[in-house]
Amino acid sequence: MVHVEAVSALYESQPQPPAPPPDYLNAACRVSTSLTPQELRRHTYDIERQLGRVEGAHWSPRPLDIDILLFAGQVIETEELVIPHRLLLERAFVLQPLLDIDPELIHPLTGERLSDALQRLGASDLTKLATDWYMAT
Repeated sequence: MVHVEAVSALYESQPQPPAPPPDYLNAACRVSTSLTPQELRRHTYDIERQLGRVEGAHWSPRPLDIDILLFAGQVIETEELVIPHRLLLERAFVLQPLLDIDPELIHPLTGERLSDALQRLGASDLTKLATDWYMAT
């Protein structure tokens, strides 16, 4: 249902308050799919559950958290799904992996270059762990 086309480097970052430790691992991927954004979100929930995620407190530790950050330049706001992700421009640990994949990305709502947003935030709290850590099968 989903084909991974590109994967960013893997980064480690401190959890964002009020989330408790441990540190997080962050990466981004670009995929192609014939699924709608809503169908893709349901598919990612299924993957999270298969890999051990259980419902708990909003900021509780979890083995995996998959967010749809952007979707073909679309702007979507429903109870189930918000694209682009509301906090996209406020999180260096999200922006840097996205820019690894495409340094020319533009925020579809604001028109801001993601590279400008990252420069404004800085990425000093990110530790790059690996560049070729994922191999699609």
